[in-house]
Amino acid sequence: MQKRKNYVEIEEDNGAVLRYFHHPNGGGLVESTATVDPTAYVEQSAYIDPGARVEAHARIGTGTWVDHDAVVLEGAVLGSAVHVGPAATVGRSAQLGARVKIGARARVRDGVTMPPDTVVADEAVVRDRPSTRSAA
Repeated sequence: MQKRKNYVEIEEDNGAVLRYFHHPNGGGLVESTATVDPTAYVEQSAYIDPGARVEAHARIGTGTWVDHDAVVLEGAVLGSAVHVGPAATVGRSAQLGARVKIGARARVRDGVTMPPDTVVADEAVVRDRPSTRSAA
C-alpha cells in the first residue's frame, strides 16, 4: 500500500517550490515557514503563506488566504474568502466578514468588526468599523 503525502507542493511564478502542510486543527494548508498556533482553527480550503503568523484561538475561514508575512493576532475571526495582504496585521479579536480584502502592510486594530466585502487600501490603518467601502 502506498503512503499518502502529508503535504502539498505549489510552484510560484518565480519557480520556487513551496511546501504546505495540513494544519491539525481544521486541515487548512500552512506553508513550512509560517507559524500557526495549535489552538488556531484553519479551515480546510484556507492557505497560510510563507512567513505568516496566526496566533492562538484565531479562526481562518473557508477559502481565506493569509499572504506572505501577514499576522493574524489572538482570537481574530476571518470569514470565508478573506484575503490578508502581504505584511498586513489583523488585530486581536478583530472580526472580518466574508470577502474582506486587506491591503499590503495595512493594519486592522484590535476588536475591529468589518462587514462583508470591505476593502482596505495598502498601508491603511483601521481603528473602527469602516464607514465606507473602497475599491482599492
